[in-house]
This record gives sequence, C-alpha cells and structure tokens, in this order.
Amino acid sequence: MGKTLTHKIMAAHLAAGELGGGGEIALRIDQTLTQDATGTMAYLQFEALGLPRARAELAVSYVDHNTLQSGFENADDHAFLQSAAARFGLYFSRAGNGICHQVHLERFGVPGKTLLGADSHTPTGGGLGMLAIGAGGLDVAAAMGGGPFYLNDPAVVLVRLSGAPPPWVSAKDIILALLERVSVKGGAGKIFEYGGPGAAALTVPERATITNMGAELGATSSLFPSDEQTRLFLRAQKREKDWRPFAADPDAVYAETLEIDLSTLQPLAARPHMPDLVSPVAALAGLPVNQVCIGSCTNSSYRDLMTAAAILRGRTVHPTVSLVVAPGSRQVLTMLAANGALTDILDAGARVLEAACGPCIGMGQAPASAAVSLRTFNRNFAGRSGTADAGVYLVSPETAAVSALRGVLTDPRSFGAPPTVTAVPDIFRVDDSMILPPGDPATPLVRGPNIKPLPVSPPLPDELSLPVVVKLGDNITTDDIMPAGAKVLPLRSNIPALAEYAFAPVCPAFAAKAREAGVCAVAAGQNYGQGSSREHAALVPLYLGVRAVLARSFARIHRANLINSGILPLTFAGEEDFARLQAGQTVELKGLGAAIAGDEPFSARIAGTGETIRLRHDLSGRQKGVIRAGGLLNAIRQGIK
Repeated sequence: MGKTLTHKIMAAHLAAGELGGGGEIALRIDQTLTQDATGTMAYLQFEALGLPRARAELAVSYVDHNTLQSGFENADDHAFLQSAAARFGLYFSRAGNGICHQVHLERFGVPGKTLLGADSHTPTGGGLGMLAIGAGGLDVAAAMGGGPFYLNDPAVVLVRLSGAPPPWVSAKDIILALLERVSVKGGAGKIFEYGGPGAAALTVPERATITNMGAELGATSSLFPSDEQTRLFLRAQKREKDWRPFAADPDAVYAETLEIDLSTLQPLAARPHMPDLVSPVAALAGLPVNQVCIGSCTNSSYRDLMTAAAILRGRTVHPTVSLVVAPGSRQVLTMLAANGALTDILDAGARVLEAACGPCIGMGQAPASAAVSLRTFNRNFAGRSGTADAGVYLVSPETAAVSALRGVLTDPRSFGAPPTVTAVPDIFRVDDSMILPPGDPATPLVRGPNIKPLPVSPPLPDELSLPVVVKLGDNITTDDIMPAGAKVLPLRSNIPALAEYAFAPVCPAFAAKAREAGVCAVAAGQNYGQGSSREHAALVPLYLGVRAVLARSFARIHRANLINSGILPLTFAGEEDFARLQAGQTVELKGLGAAIAGDEPFSARIAGTGETIRLRHDLSGRQKGVIRAGGLLNAIRQGIK
C-alpha cells in the first residue's frame, strides 16, 4: 500500500506512537516559529524549562503583530524578544521585515521538513511541501528544546483538483469553495493533502493561500507536493539547494477524497461573521462598500499585490471607499517599489501600510460604525476588525481591487479581461539584513514593566466544586475568549491586565464573576476555541480561576492549550447533558483521580438540583499525567512522560 505525502513526512519524523491507529503520536520538529503576540509567553516558558539554547534545527522569532507602538508595551516586548532570540539561539526577524508566514515561506521553509509555529496559520508552509502545524506557545517552547510534538494521529484527506480556474477566479476562491463545502469544523482531526492536475498548475504563492486558510477548516494542517512549481519558487528565492521532490505514492490510500473541478468555480465571498458563510460574489453584487483591505498572511504575496496594482493602474479608488494595502514582506514591498507597482497603488488613492499583520488582527484600520469592509484576510469573526457592528467580507485580491474602484461589491468578471501577472519572477529581491542571526548566550533578557510572570495551575485535586460562570453556544472563537485589537494586544505579556478583557465580546462581566467564584468552570457548545493559537485564551481563564471547560467539542489547538495550562477539558456525553446544565449552576466533580485514570464517561452532580450529567475527558495517557501535574510545565519539571 502506497503512502500519502503526509504519512511519508510523519514516518520520517515519528518519535512515538503508531501511524494509522488514530491514537496519540509524537513527531520530531525540525523548525519552530513564533510571533510577537505569542512569543513573549513562549520564551518565558522556554526559560522556565531551564534550557540554555534552542535545540531545534532552526528557530525563528518574528515581530509582525504588535507593531503599532501607541505606548511602551509593544516596544518593550520587542526588546525582550530580541534579547531572548540572541540568548536562546534563534533567528530574529525585526519589525518591518514582514509577516512570519510570508517571510518563512520566502527564506526558511524546506520541503519535507516539519514546522511547528505558535500561530494557527503556520500551515501556510504547506504550500512548500512542509508538514507545518500551528500550536500553543508552550508546545513550541518544548519543541524548541528538542522535545517532540504530540497530537492525535490525523486522518488524511485528498483534495483532488482538476481543470483550470476560469478568468478572475483565484486561489482564495478555491479555499472559500472548500470552506463552504466542509465548514469551519469539518476539518477537525484531519490533514488536507492537495493533488491532481489542477494542483500541479498552482504556483507556491497560490498554494500558500490555500494551505493558510486550511486553519479556518479546523484542520491540523494542509499541504501540497514539492514539485517543479516548488523548485521554481525556491530557485527564484536563491534557495534551490533546499528543494527536493516530495509527493504521495500513486497508490496512496486516503481516509477520504474530495473532488473539486476548478473550471466550475466563480468568484466567492465569505459573509459576516464566519469564513464558511460563503456566497457567489455575483449574488452579493451591488452592496455598498466603505473599506477595502488587501494584505494579511493569506493574500499579501508578490503575485497578489501585483494583481491588485495592475487592476488599479491608471484608475482612482471610489470616493466612498478607503483602500489600504499591506505587503506581506519587505521583499514584496521593495520589489513593488522597484518595478513601479507601488506607485500605481498610491496613485489610485490607496494607503500603504507597513509589512505586518495590521488590520487582520485589529491592529489599526478599524472600519467606521456599521461599515462594510472587504478584506483579503482569513477571518471575519464579529468584532475582530475593531468595530463591533462592522460587516466584514472575505474576498480575493481581484474582487477587492475591482470593488474598491466601483464603490460596491463587484463581480470582477464584469471588469473585462483580467490582468496578466507573473506570480513567481525569475529572481526575487533577496535581502536578509533585517533577520538577525543567533547571538551571544550571555545576552541578558530585557524585561519591561509590562512583562509579568506566568500563571501556574496547581495539581488536579480529587474533588472540584465549580460554579458555571457562563454557558455559550457553538463556534466560540479565541477572539471571543481573549480579544485581539489595538487596545488589548499590547497586554499579551501581562496576564493580570489582560484578564480584565476575558470573554468581553460574549460575557463582559466574566472577570468579575470569575473572581467572585474563586474557582469556576465554563460551558459551551461545539468547536469551542476555534481560531487563533493564542494560549492566552487558556492562560487568562486559568489566572481567573477556571479549572474546567465543559463543551460539546473542542478545536484542536485550544484543547491542547487548556491541557498544557492545567485546565480540564471535558465533553458532554450526550445532548441532554449539555441541555441540562445552565449558567449559574455549580458542577460537583468528585473522584476525579479515578475518573481521569479511566477512559469511560463519568457522572457529575449539579448542586442543589438532584440532577447529574455525564462527561468524558478523552485524554491520552500522557495528557492524563499533564493534567494531574497541573499543566505541561509542571509535568516536564517532574519528568512526567
């Protein structure tokens, strides 16, 4: 039986467990990355592990999220990160050099390698044929130290692409079509592997757009083969020595196969407030637009911005529209400046932002009240833009640029012939002067006053009496639990200050209620914790006394972050159990030691009602030890494996 591309990479990196069994496995990690919204915690955790230097083959610290310096906090964090990179042996990509995923694709990604990143969109690296996985900062810190990364053995799904995209249909439309078909939770426990003649024709930047938004499917990762397209991209980046062919065997067996005929696709848009609420742009055409944002780690490549520039050339943005453009990297920005495309963008009336995440994580460019914002980003969760009542639509760069000119959401097919753009030039402009190599291990860590100690969970007791502070519905995001945005992001290194904003979009009084309870629980529906990898969505509830989260199901990364933080993730055994438990009630968990040791559902009482609910934990043997110890840091210190 032939092997999938995923299983080939996994087999070469398997540290523990058995492939194909569905249980927990461990993978050796070649490369790690962090960004500045997650990096401070990751390096504080790495320091707590007591290791002098990173042991991974390559580790990179990027500054790309918190670049808006309205106070001292972000600048202090950047100084800490630079000192940590020098001390612990990491490369350091300075502010202004670009978004971590775009830069890593350009300068560091290697086909066939494993990459673990403290950012949910790390699977962007799958566009190069890497097995790239997003995780919480503590998992990344452990991998930096040479430890394996643990995950449940995923099912591998083949997405077979055939045909060729019609004019004006781009990679963004391909992944939106898959999101419409699969949903934001349909990829849970799966890796999506792309193949077929349609895949072979896509360039690396196009592939990276698709693998990037695999995170919105809830997938563990997404990847393409390493082939001639990969070689051409790496050659243009002056890294052809890193190329190797890597593909699935012709007789590889997949858990599932999805067929997409690219010739049948049309321009698509994801409606507010979820990436899988997808409609044809033609069905939404005519909607007045107030803002258009082109950029993010999904659509800020040279190809994307050259396409936008060609559409805008010689034209002017509609007077009712604010257009902002954010290049994905300094490489992209300088190439646009050199070939005149940047002038075309500026002459059209666009505002050009620095090479960073920017508006995608609510760091500036919040829309006006009740505005419609078209964005080439990957998420349109309510309030993520910085404006609670804004309607954010996710679209391709083509749709965004044409709509910016027309002032209304416009099917770009009405614009005439599409521009012809070279996605991968013969040679990219390579300048790595903004990437600092690993420095002196004697470098002292620079700690500003906003950098506070990590919260640590106590060991799991045998009994817990937990008031349920809030009961939430399905698809609660990490933005709901721990918001992003220019007001909150600068506090990422300060858990006590950040705690004031916990659950603010869905339960503004949560922090006060949790403090009043002392120790408490949260209840929720399906796919709890989808979205960002930010472990702050676990660390802040831990700080506020949350000891368990009861949900119908969990998103992969957030569930791992809860376990690593020492918070018990429990699922309801049945729908009736979820319906029975209400906010304000108290769940009594007794005999937890025996319940955790076993693998069967167990009962919990609802205090004062005479009712019980059935719960399950679904913990692996290793995770049981982590939970008993009070989190991964405690477990590592105690030598628990």
